[in-house]
Amino acid sequence: MRKILAIFVLLLILIQLIRPERTNPTTEPKETLHADPDVMKILKRSCYDCHSNETKWPWYSNIAPLSWSIISHVNDGRKALNFSHYVTIDPKIKEKRLKRLIKTTRNGMMPLPSYLWIHKDALVSSAEKERLEKWANSELKKLHSEK
Repeated sequence: MRKILAIFVLLLILIQLIRPERTNPTTEPKETLHADPDVMKILKRSCYDCHSNETKWPWYSNIAPLSWSIISHVNDGRKALNFSHYVTIDPKIKEKRLKRLIKTTRNGMMPLPSYLWIHKDALVSSAEKERLEKWANSELKKLHSEK
């Protein structure tokens, strides 16, 4: 049993050498989302860690294998919708992302439940969901009027 425990501890130490990059790429302010302050407050509190280049990397994002999962979630979130490049998103893609934002927020799929375990303040209230949906719908109307 001691041998198994020693091997396990050694493996935990060795996997710390596998360090994917945690990034916060620089962004052009003119490319970022500029919305109503109420909307920005909700998005920054509940979405920006995974959906912007303004991720607040917690201390535990340095510890493998947890770090691998966190970095993967952030990278996936940025690929799906990155508010740091909101202005430059292709309108067709932006339309899809806004519709997904409405659906996933309304259904409680975003923020991810695993994120909410630690970030309780990121929980989006019913009133905030309505506010985000109203904002997203106004963005969709803008997109449709530009066609």
